[in-house]
Amino acid sequence: MPHDFKATRRVEFSDTDMAGIVHFSAFFRYFETVEHAFIRSLGFSVILPGMEPPMGFPRVHASCDYRRPLRFEDLVELHLLVAEKTRRKLTYQIRFRRLEPGPVEEVAVGKLVVVCVQKTPEGGMRSVDIPEALASQIEVAPPNLLALPE
Repeated sequence: MPHDFKATRRVEFSDTDMAGIVHFSAFFRYFETVEHAFIRSLGFSVILPGMEPPMGFPRVHASCDYRRPLRFEDLVELHLLVAEKTRRKLTYQIRFRRLEPGPVEEVAVGKLVVVCVQKTPEGGMRSVDIPEALASQIEVAPPNLLALPE
């Protein structure tokens, strides 16, 4: 069962600020890039079609610690690790490593918490268990992988 997933992306000009550095808010879009790719790799989407009423995974927490800047056209690896899994919630640790230009180095570490919800007849949302077909494919990463380098 998967407990991690990696994706890469090239920093776009629109991701950068006036100093030519990736704006802090772009990292949160990168969270979604790797989270959506991880869920798709399991044969699902973050919006669970075919469920009535519809289900999805809104964010309830997002944070990021920045260590080094990324710049336009850098190639960055997005490494998602499942840090916690409950019946209704997934917590991801997301590590960002610049691959190009070298040297390869960690540039940021993020945390994303999502909760499985279903629309109520009144139009609101309520938390529900993650569907077993998806939950059964996800496991928590081993502690040694989740340990952050100093």
